[in-house]
Amino acid sequence: MLGEPHDVDHEFPEYHDKVEALKASDPEFATLMKEHDQLDAQIRDLETGGQPVIDEYMEELKHRRAQFKDRIYDRLRHG
Repeated sequence: MLGEPHDVDHEFPEYHDKVEALKASDPEFATLMKEHDQLDAQIRDLETGGQPVIDEYMEELKHRRAQFKDRIYDRLRHG
């Protein structure tokens, strides 16, 4: 669905407290979260902006967002 939120709280609500703790205590994790959130916002803006976007470009952005999410989830499970 266009413009659907893909932020970490929507994807992994059970880890909300751990996300907040890691963001406060781990600068690398905080940067990872910030980069994910910026990319997610960029994707949502493109989806809802009404301007045509090349499919391959949008798929690349979504792939990068999934890679961020995989790294975040790994840290939440093991870090």
